[in-house]
Amino acid sequence: MKFDSDIRVLEVEPFFRLEKARTPLKFGGVVMETALYFSCRARVENRKGKVAQGWGGIFLADFWGWPSPVVPHDVRQEAMKRLAIACAARASEVKDFAHPIDIFLDLENELAGMSAAICHELQTAEMMPFLCALIPLSVVDGALHDAFGNVNEVDTYSAYTADFGPDLSQWVQRARYRNSERFAGKYIGDYLRPAYLPEIPVFHLVGGLDKLTRAEVTADDPVDGLPVSLDEWVKTDGLSCLKVKLRGNDLEWDLQRMIEVYRVGMEYTPHEKIFLTADTNEMCETPDYMVELLTKLREKSPAAFESLLYVEQPTHRDLVAYPFDMSKVAALKPVFVDESLTGMETFDLAMELGASGVALKTCKGHSMCLLEVARCHEENVPYAVQDLTNPSLAMLHSVGLAARIYTIMGVESNSRQFFPSASNDVRELHRDIVDRPQGVARTHSLRGSGLGYQIDKLNGYPPSR
Repeated sequence: MKFDSDIRVLEVEPFFRLEKARTPLKFGGVVMETALYFSCRARVENRKGKVAQGWGGIFLADFWGWPSPVVPHDVRQEAMKRLAIACAARASEVKDFAHPIDIFLDLENELAGMSAAICHELQTAEMMPFLCALIPLSVVDGALHDAFGNVNEVDTYSAYTADFGPDLSQWVQRARYRNSERFAGKYIGDYLRPAYLPEIPVFHLVGGLDKLTRAEVTADDPVDGLPVSLDEWVKTDGLSCLKVKLRGNDLEWDLQRMIEVYRVGMEYTPHEKIFLTADTNEMCETPDYMVELLTKLREKSPAAFESLLYVEQPTHRDLVAYPFDMSKVAALKPVFVDESLTGMETFDLAMELGASGVALKTCKGHSMCLLEVARCHEENVPYAVQDLTNPSLAMLHSVGLAARIYTIMGVESNSRQFFPSASNDVRELHRDIVDRPQGVARTHSLRGSGLGYQIDKLNGYPPSR
């Protein structure tokens, strides 16, 4: 079925800039000190002949998407950059009119081959994981959804209806969902909020190297007007939600870290209570480690245990090679999968292995996030929206998505801690998202068509090459 709102891609133009972390970000067994930010501008035309542009952005975070012991960081980053350029070029070749979700699903089918070709060019010791390949494609996907709203002069989220595209059944079938017939006559808009939440709680990340109290700060720490230690962050930003990075292989350290983070959070928050999540970044050899940690946390600090909303999948992201049963962990606290979730088939496997919920990230594709939101509602699966230390447009995108759906609690947004200057291009207009006052992102600046960026009011767009 044809829709006047369908878009034809005219051009996708890539841009890159290297950002240096204010303080190192440690998660799992790696430390990220720099990151390459990829943004793109997509120019599209609809069937009525109107032309508009849309934007997307994300960090090409190989440390997260491809934590390889055999391929050096600079090679992984170069592979991701080449794939980003290839995704932009391939999208520019799409000349048929279509919905952005159809374009994403088409490009996703080509993604493994594109990334493999680049790895062969660079002679990498291993192939780029599919999760990592999704990251650059997600920028193009986000830009096309933004352009889709702009060219049709509507808020993109309000356009996921029968007036702008087919029902969900054909998309979830193409995405390899087993029960696509349950979505006949249903639309993405059926699962979305009609408008952005005015404000949404923000999760602050407590990294593995982060200092918890002012007493730990030294002369080597940055002096730039922003806090350094957790106590100062909680006071300054009025935080109530904290995501705690754990080691996953040092039980006593992890236990004390959870207890101390809870103590500091409660001492300095202006709110009556705080909420925690915990993430070992797959460092646990088996789920038994997390069972023991949670059991001891409940014994040592019942209040901290009660504040814990969920834990992220504690073991290896490869669910085929490491098919651990998560039911014992889930009996204590919900278990959300993140790195393992790359589509409907891994969603299936995670649920079969006892996972409780899923972590959505825009870096895996706006289109897939929308399809997974619909599935979560149909199957009563809770979900969270997490970020990739998203700055700039990536932050606006992630916060905007979270504010239009029904997350378990708020949205993660931590680039203010680690890469604050990377959002200078959007800070003036979107300050209440970037600077998260009172521990919330206020969405009043997400306005107009598309994904609400108001690009025409931002300085530095298009960016210099």
